[in-house]
Amino acid sequence: MTIIPLNEGIFTVTKDKIFTPITREEVKTAGPDLLKMSVCPFLIVLPNDVLLLDAGLGCMKDGKPQIITLIEDAGYTATDITKVLLSHLHKDHVDGLGYMDGDAFISNFPNAEIYLQQNELKYALEQLSSHSFNQEILEQIADLPNLVFMANDKGTIGDHITFEVTGGHTPFHQVFWIKEDSTTAFYGADNLPQISYLKFYIAYKSDFDGKTAKELRQKWEQQAQDQKWTVLFYHDFSKNSVVF
Repeated sequence: MTIIPLNEGIFTVTKDKIFTPITREEVKTAGPDLLKMSVCPFLIVLPNDVLLLDAGLGCMKDGKPQIITLIEDAGYTATDITKVLLSHLHKDHVDGLGYMDGDAFISNFPNAEIYLQQNELKYALEQLSSHSFNQEILEQIADLPNLVFMANDKGTIGDHITFEVTGGHTPFHQVFWIKEDSTTAFYGADNLPQISYLKFYIAYKSDFDGKTAKELRQKWEQQAQDQKWTVLFYHDFSKNSVVF
């Protein structure tokens, strides 16, 4: 298994979910009322699959989706991606699936199977007043021909992927384990977005169910230590993956 972080950068985030890129040096000087986070999808290369864990914020650079440039910098192409695994549908996790060109939606990964929870999509499309969701992009995603709707709360995808709907950050948020030989990569997405979340056992108000997310982090930390997981942190701007 090869794990490649695809870091789109560090951002400040306002209460109405406006993402503004900043430098690493600006993290300490940015306004104290702003969230600071990286946005870092992961490319995972397996014997018979090239996986993308979440799809990023959808940033464009020089007229090209940044997520595609990052994949190419890693030595692959967007058409190499066989599966996209979506933890939930907040815009900083799914807007990298494609972009609008006038009235047309251009899919960044037309050859990949895109796995998402059916109930999460239903929930997301109902959140019309929430700044966390990009309804225009969600409506386009919902019509993609290569979606794989997931209805079960837990299960497996192929030989190497296990998933579980845990709730927490969103009602139908899901997490993934990718296993090959003796290596287990765990992706807790926004239930465990930064390694600092393990230092303070706090129920965060930004979560749909902060108590559940807090309890899950405690359980996963112990399992990671016992089983030597590699834990992937989507929003950490210092450490995107850590072997416990």
